[in-house]
Amino acid sequence: MSALKTPLSREKAGALSSLLEGLSHEQVAWVSGYLAGLGAEPFSVAQADHVASRPEVTVLHGSQTGNAERVARALHADLMARGFAARLDSLGTYPTARLKRERVLLLVTSTYGEGEPPDTAQAFYAFLMGERAPRLEPMKFAVLALGDRGYEHFCQTGRAIDARLEALGAARLHPRGECDLEYEEAARSWTEQVVKALAAEGAPTAPPALRLVSSGPVSDREHPCAAALVENTRITGRGSSKDVWHMVLAPTVPLAFAPGDALGVVPRNDPVLVEMFLEAARLQGSERLAEGPEDERDLAQALASRFEIRAISRPFLAHWARWTGAPALEAMLEPGGADELKAYVSGRDLTDVMRAFPVEGLAACELVAALRPLAPRLYSIASSAKADPDHIHLTVGVVRYEHQGRQHRGVASTWLAERVESGAELPVYVHVNERFRLPEDPATPLLMVGAGTGVAPFRAFLEERALLGATGAHWLVVGDRQFREDFLYQREWLDYRRKGVLQRLDAAFSRDGGVKTYVQHRLLAASRAVYAWLAEGGHLYVCGDAATMAPDVHAALIEIVARERSVSQEEARDYLHVLMAAGRYQRDIY
Repeated sequence: MSALKTPLSREKAGALSSLLEGLSHEQVAWVSGYLAGLGAEPFSVAQADHVASRPEVTVLHGSQTGNAERVARALHADLMARGFAARLDSLGTYPTARLKRERVLLLVTSTYGEGEPPDTAQAFYAFLMGERAPRLEPMKFAVLALGDRGYEHFCQTGRAIDARLEALGAARLHPRGECDLEYEEAARSWTEQVVKALAAEGAPTAPPALRLVSSGPVSDREHPCAAALVENTRITGRGSSKDVWHMVLAPTVPLAFAPGDALGVVPRNDPVLVEMFLEAARLQGSERLAEGPEDERDLAQALASRFEIRAISRPFLAHWARWTGAPALEAMLEPGGADELKAYVSGRDLTDVMRAFPVEGLAACELVAALRPLAPRLYSIASSAKADPDHIHLTVGVVRYEHQGRQHRGVASTWLAERVESGAELPVYVHVNERFRLPEDPATPLLMVGAGTGVAPFRAFLEERALLGATGAHWLVVGDRQFREDFLYQREWLDYRRKGVLQRLDAAFSRDGGVKTYVQHRLLAASRAVYAWLAEGGHLYVCGDAATMAPDVHAALIEIVARERSVSQEEARDYLHVLMAAGRYQRDIY
């Protein structure tokens, strides 16, 4: 077997190092010799002694979409590769009784919605903020908070945990780091500083970690690969008020993905929107920028491919309020203006703001300094790699709406549906989502709840489980507007039902009949069966809208548990938190 030739990531090296914990010297020597034949550097017995010892640094993560977990895994791998003794765990599975025994704690967490902790972190968060939390004087800690400055309570979970650890007596190893949506560079910088701080503290180290080699292609958010659009089919009816497409992409390099993962698509802004934006900014588009790729230095080209010019963010409004001095904008950015800001932002984009509050004499460089990078859009993968390893299937709902007499269009969805031609290549990458995974045991029952395009990952789930011959029962609850026009993948669900793969199918259509019926109503109507499914070890998955659908489903589940267990609402919430922490209640919401 020939040796591999390019360095393996620190994450994989660290993960492999952790697998050697507990092995004897002879076993480590055998593994080391085998890997050396593949091009790896030998793994010393001294290092084996070290990794077998109790870890001195604990890295914890709380993640809703996987970003915080990825940062934490990279940090843990970096520590292992540099010879630090380290343990990695999720806040959802971490035993809180261990907290008072920790000596060095590094915690990476995101914030969900309006300042809430991620699903998997809720039980830990409640414990830490409660009266049972222990004194932590011997501990040293550092917190990295991930968030979105578009929300009023930016990085609220990380900030609260950081303050609470200090209040409990823990000493700060390094100042809290805070990351916006473009988190990678800030996270790397924070990680480097934390590692330096640990080294200065004299944290226990071992010989340099095992370095392996790999020749596999790299594709991630920073290095997307190309994928050709090979199929684009509208799957809503002619009379539907919605426009949903099933798309099939063929990546130019093999991409590994699992059910529950998403595909990151790097879009381009609509040329019509770019023109309106330039007009509102009173700029021509031919202005040259000092930074960026040479072929994207013209302002119009940069706006098309590099900057977010649709979604309104708080940082942009802060810039615009300063330039205009508009009291209305300044008032919305005050601490008490959150509700007013939320109402104003709804339905509007940056062009609306610039038209309503015009600025004269604005330079191109000033304008782009106020803009955020154009972020990739994530779409749940609607296929199993076991069923179709050469393609990735997506379910894309096209965003179009009218607000105050003007048509608004989604950046990525209209680009994919209208302007990407068949056969054209677009930049993509796999967004791994460890927080939305099938259970390892194929006998585990699944209850899947999806509304609208939220059914996409369940298409992948059922494809995978059918191919595996899973014996666990499957119950699918779907919701949309109209039965005749919007029942996405109806034939596939019914086919699974006929074949015995899908044991139960419930559907809710909100615009059929006089009374609006949603997925939470179907769950409440089957209250006893839902609770029995959970009580007997079933896993629950929810995918869809974070603003209304997910909270409404969660409230219905609290009511179901309280009713069927004859307990209080608070006890029912605790029951669901336990399910979340155990990975038996997972949500992919957006």
